[in-house]
Amino acid sequence: MSIDPRVALEALVSAFEEHLAAATGKRDDDDPAVESAFFNVADSFEAYEDALYAATGEFTPLDVYDDEDDDEDDQDSGS
Repeated sequence: MSIDPRVALEALVSAFEEHLAAATGKRDDDDPAVESAFFNVADSFEAYEDALYAATGEFTPLDVYDDEDDDEDDQDSGS
């Protein structure tokens, strides 16, 4: 069962707001609240994109970036 893209978009906006609050209120560079908020944004974005595609057949012009993507790019460039 797919969710309404508007509901998924609201969750994504909320995740961005939580990430901003965590980032501006972090206690140190390894604050677990920032990491948790980071992953919540990524998960919420993927849920939104899935809901958007299911409802409209369209995607956003954005991609989720992670460390694995960076590692693959390094290998492709011979680094």
